[in-house]
This record gives sequence, structure tokens and C-alpha cells, in this order.
Amino acid sequence: GMYNVSETEVSLTLCDDKHISYLNQKYRGIDKPTDVLSFEVGEPDFAVLGDVVISLNTVALQAGIRKHSFRDEYRILLVHGLLHLLGFDHELGEPQKSLMAGAEDQLLVSLGWTASKGLIDSEL
Repeated sequence: GMYNVSETEVSLTLCDDKHISYLNQKYRGIDKPTDVLSFEVGEPDFAVLGDVVISLNTVALQAGIRKHSFRDEYRILLVHGLLHLLGFDHELGEPQKSLMAGAEDQLLVSLGWTASKGLIDSEL
């Protein structure tokens, strides 16, 4: 569904690979860095959506690999993380993956962040 995001709060944490590795291990059992993690508040109280955590080390790495700017990669990861908080989950397979990919591209366009595709459409 569509949410009134003007009345929604999100916590954003920018960190390094060491910290995001710790969170990835603690909450997902994966002992390595990742680009973005999302943590829902729990109850669907859309006043507070949840937390998005982004590793700036991985932003820089992936921006280099994907041959676009640090800013573009950061924006892509922020959109990806926000959509997870809104209930999208590409890890469930199709059709959820395509739905989320479309939502990423739509949100990037609506924000005027059109330099690149969403994370799912630009997978390494």
C-alpha cells in the first residue's frame, strides 16, 4: 500500500564495515560486511518505520565496481533499505523480487535520483 511518508520517521545509521559485519552476524548469522540492513520497529505503526544502516566502506567499494558516484550508490542503498521497511522483500523470490525492483526504480525517479537503476536491477 501507499503510506504518507511525510508523517513517517526513519532512523538512519551510517557506519563502517566492521560495525555492519557485527550487526549482520548478530541478526542474520552472516559473518561478513554488507551494504545495507533494515530493521523494522515491529508493530506496523507507521509513525516510526524502523532503522536503516548503511556501511560507507561498502558504498565506496560498490560505487567503484558499478562505475557511478558515491552519492548515487548511497541513494540506491537508502531507497533499498526504505523499501524493506515498507514490507518489500526481494529475498522471497519472484514475483516479490520484480515488484521491489520496480518500486526501487519508481522511488528513485520520484525523488529525481535518476542517475542509475535500483539495487536489484544493478546487481553485481
